Amino acid sequence: MGKYLNVGNAGFTAIRRGRYVDKTGMIAFINNTLGTMEKLTCVSRPRRFGKSYAAKMLCAYYDKSCESGELFAGLKITEDHSFKEYLNKYDVLYLDITLFIAGASNIKNVVSDINAKVVREIQDVYPNVKKDELLFEMLFNVTEATGNKFIIIIDEWDALFREAKNDTDLQKEYIQLLRGLFKSSLTDRMIEAAYMTGILPIKKYGTQSALTDFCEYTMLQPEPLEEYAGFTEEEVRSLCRTSKMDFEEVRKWYDGYILGNNTHIYSPKSVIDALSRNRLGNYWTQTETYEALKIYIDLDEDGLKETIVQMLGGAHCKIDTATFQNDMTNIKGKDDVLTLLVHLGYLAYDADEKTVFIPNEEVRQEFVRSVTSGRRKEIARLILNSDQLLEQTLNMNEEAVAAAIEEAHSMGTAPIFYNNEQALRSIIRFAYISCVDEFIKIEELASGKGYADVVFFPKRASSMPVLLIELKWNKTDEGAIRQIKNKDYPQVLKDYGGDILLVAINYDVKSKKHICRIEKYKKQ
Repeated sequence: MGKYLNVGNAGFTAIRRGRYVDKTGMIAFINNTLGTMEKLTCVSRPRRFGKSYAAKMLCAYYDKSCESGELFAGLKITEDHSFKEYLNKYDVLYLDITLFIAGASNIKNVVSDINAKVVREIQDVYPNVKKDELLFEMLFNVTEATGNKFIIIIDEWDALFREAKNDTDLQKEYIQLLRGLFKSSLTDRMIEAAYMTGILPIKKYGTQSALTDFCEYTMLQPEPLEEYAGFTEEEVRSLCRTSKMDFEEVRKWYDGYILGNNTHIYSPKSVIDALSRNRLGNYWTQTETYEALKIYIDLDEDGLKETIVQMLGGAHCKIDTATFQNDMTNIKGKDDVLTLLVHLGYLAYDADEKTVFIPNEEVRQEFVRSVTSGRRKEIARLILNSDQLLEQTLNMNEEAVAAAIEEAHSMGTAPIFYNNEQALRSIIRFAYISCVDEFIKIEELASGKGYADVVFFPKRASSMPVLLIELKWNKTDEGAIRQIKNKDYPQVLKDYGGDILLVAINYDVKSKKHICRIEKYKKQ
């Protein structure tokens, strides 16, 4: 077994010995592409979402230098008609680009290292085949002499673009290497299939692209491979049952990536670490310093601050993903920043609504850490004010609550929209950002004879009261409290055992003043 050609099944063997979630159904998908015009597959997803696991699984399945039948026993792929047909039948070339980068004396040598080292190993394995110094020519020579086609697996194919993002000469050299493999007249004659993983989608090089023939599956368009982008909800439920851990708590922390066909995806890193330690916490976000997120949050793009504030308050924000150039340097606007954050895993994307949002509690805490230590001091101040607002609301300090809402209104609303009736509802969303920790926010909750504007319902195991908020525009605070009682809003909460606070907030357009009244609801 070699370093690059036919590396064997040791990687997948180690994976199987751990807490393995069966993702072998992907093998059947790849089998269906072998030798077809769809044989080139590129899957992009965030770091620690199982990319390398899938690559090692495919190596173990196709590599003809090992026997992997027992390794796949009991897994889904064994039920597919193609399982035995292609099992351990191919020469597999496995290239881990991060390994080449780590081993290079200078990053500028990475591409020449890949070519030279892999060619040398192929020549050692096939000493009687005509030699050539170019990788794609050497592969073709092997195929011509033996009739063996190759399956090429490239893990973290875009690592060079991320590590040398400003070295365009090196990037062009890398593209030329890939061009020889995947966009030449020899490609169909020597390659049976290719599978590449990366974080970013294929970079847009126009007519110069080496990879235009690849079928791409991204966090924006993952279908039909959405169930392989991470752990599905049913898989997490099963893991929780085995580990005797509360699934609802795990879901609160890690759910939120909703891909095609309403498939809920979880970060494998977060779930496995939480179950192994029997403790919920920040595991996926710890794999990379929050400085990486802070860099993009701090970019001075129009509207970015307001969008981040709204998302911290639980909002879904519209986005145009079409302008993104699939790299980390050509960022030309707010939508490019947000699209990049989707690919990095910091935001989730709703393809039907074309909106982005913060997916879960783990990632939300990373956003809070990033903004409170970054250049966006106004957002950091808003978060601090939100902590104080929640405390003053619980203390029923009406003047302090009104003052805090007023400050949030002035910070978070552009003057042209200041007197828009929807602005007050929007302000409430992010003025109470701190409520996300302890409460579930429900807007327009049907109750009694009407709808409650905003209800913050305590999460399980929380001792907080329910906050029932009624918003009024050019009315009176007393009228808002009276409306809550007259429409019997608290009826929907009649079985709630804790306290209920009625919070009325009125905004006067002329004076631009906010008035607040807070009462504790007395159950009948």
